[in-house]
Amino acid sequence: MPARTALLGLLDRRKEGASVCPSEVARQIGGPEWRDRMPAVHAAVDELVGEGRIALSWKGKPMVRRSGPYRISVPQE
Repeated sequence: MPARTALLGLLDRRKEGASVCPSEVARQIGGPEWRDRMPAVHAAVDELVGEGRIALSWKGKPMVRRSGPYRISVPQE
């Protein structure tokens, strides 16, 4: 399963306003070798941020781009 599909699926299953950790996506698609999947997750995140389909934050503060630790959520309207 591509990282993009896994990420959007995880967000669809979360309650409104909830976020996911990028490592959750990597674990879903990579199993025991999930760390090897992190570059694919980061690439999917960058694409989806560019499309405006996801929002990033850390400790409740919005982020414009991925940098350091972050959480992923659906943008609030």
